[in-house]
Amino acid sequence: MLGKTVVVTGAASGIGLETADALAGRGASVILVDVDVSRGQSALVRIARHGLPTQLVVGDLSRQSEVRRVGADILELAPRVDVLINNVGAIFNTRQVTEDGMERTIALNYFGHFLLTHVLLHRIIASAPARIVNISSGAHPLASLDLQDLQYEKEYSALDAYNRSKLAVILFTRVLAAKLRAARVTANCLDPGMAVTHIHDGITGDVREKIEEMKAQIGVTAAEAAETGIYLASSSEVATISGEYFAKCRIAQPSVAACDDETAKQLWELTTRITGTQREQQECLLGSR
Repeated sequence: MLGKTVVVTGAASGIGLETADALAGRGASVILVDVDVSRGQSALVRIARHGLPTQLVVGDLSRQSEVRRVGADILELAPRVDVLINNVGAIFNTRQVTEDGMERTIALNYFGHFLLTHVLLHRIIASAPARIVNISSGAHPLASLDLQDLQYEKEYSALDAYNRSKLAVILFTRVLAAKLRAARVTANCLDPGMAVTHIHDGITGDVREKIEEMKAQIGVTAAEAAETGIYLASSSEVATISGEYFAKCRIAQPSVAACDDETAKQLWELTTRITGTQREQQECLLGSR
């Protein structure tokens, strides 16, 4: 990883922090992206011990204007982007709506990934061979995808919204990988496992108790959960593998819904309209063929 620049979102704690720290330890210059200034500054101090350039960009990736501003800041800081790790994620107890009119869980866990990837895509392609790593979840098989009510305007469930966002990440990754095949940029996604992190802090009541019980039974540390993402970002073994879903550093089989190419295409087209990324796609994806 020496000489490479890696962008990690949600990098101030949990899986993101462990991922950024490990890649910096392997020689990468890392740009941390997080909404929490205090945690971000602490992460900078921790990673600075490796002696390589490390920078923090603060922003709320559930808001499209913030995603675009964060992307612009990264482009200003980084002459190249060799690896983008879309890690940031959360789950919220009640249905919250962002300034863009989006349900907040899906806005952060999916739309934010999609938009930031496109804002940075021309720099990623110019840095090829490059890699995009998206964090999904082993909970995605519990999800269904209703393109007529993608953001739960009719009936909201916190867990359903989270699971749907993670299913959407896999579908996004599959289409992205296909579009980038000629650009020498790989795109893969992964299940990090049930990690003992802060991601479920927005949940309360019986659901929170159940999640904490599951963590106690099958949970892994943040460092253990980061291993597959680190592998996909750095290993020569996966340098040419793209469009796959990984678990425990191996290709795994996602759900039937996650392999539906027609739904993936429809979701991509819908998301393109919602995020306004038509121009980026014309400039980057078409130009890479």
